[in-house]
Amino acid sequence: MKRICKIDLHMHSTVSDGTDTPEELLRKVREAEIDLFALTDHDAVAGCNRIRKILCPDDPQVLSGAEFSCRDGEGKYHILGYGFDPESEPIRRLIDTGHGYRMKKVQARLDFLENAFGFEFPEEAIQQLLELNNPGKPHIGNLMVEYGYAASKEEAISEYINQISFQNEYVRPEEAIQAILGGGGIPVLAHPPFGSGEDLIVGDEMEHRLQRLIGFGLQGLEGFYSGYTPKLRMQMLRFAEKYDLYVTAGSDYHGTNKLVTLGNIGVQRMPVIPGGLRRFLEALGVM
Repeated sequence: MKRICKIDLHMHSTVSDGTDTPEELLRKVREAEIDLFALTDHDAVAGCNRIRKILCPDDPQVLSGAEFSCRDGEGKYHILGYGFDPESEPIRRLIDTGHGYRMKKVQARLDFLENAFGFEFPEEAIQQLLELNNPGKPHIGNLMVEYGYAASKEEAISEYINQISFQNEYVRPEEAIQAILGGGGIPVLAHPPFGSGEDLIVGDEMEHRLQRLIGFGLQGLEGFYSGYTPKLRMQMLRFAEKYDLYVTAGSDYHGTNKLVTLGNIGVQRMPVIPGGLRRFLEALGVM
């Protein structure tokens, strides 16, 4: 088994809201000399399946992965799943449910933009949008920029798209966690401090959130992340140690849709893999 020095377990492809195809992403993973990676598209495993079909014997190790968008009465959560069977019934059902919500929201957002602001798009452009694997706010934002309704994707989302909200069109966090466990995987809370929009969740609020999710079966948290300050990273690692949680490490790379470099997990190469991350890798049989 190859020695693992460079890890990135959080990235997105064109199957969700990234700009690299799974095939392009694998090429960039090779070029970045990443030893272990996971493609974690939103509510989808199609990209993982495509990558596995083109892997070569000398390629980096890969984990099955996905990131599930969740919400309940206490906020929003992104739950990462790793090492599950992508063809298992619980995972397939979860993906179908998440995809159904996503498509309903896309159509509702398009209707809202037309009714509230008069933003109209050619039928062909709308059809291309709806034919994407997992269209979302970034895709609509890019469409608005293309047709002159916003100066940037960020402006389109913050000034227009976010004016419509959905309270019930989400997978609940316990649903995602139980489905990942049911598929033989490990459920992990993605970028815990950045779970609900622009709000920063830390301290007692973070601890309460973790306690609830652990009660549902959560087994890990993203302890290394491109967007963390050293203080946030230390707090996450302390929570992981306190609650005996696995630790993961990811960049949240989206290609040109986000200013994050592939392989950037907030620290340089790890000469020694920390305990929570080591236990996670051992549990999945990659160390």
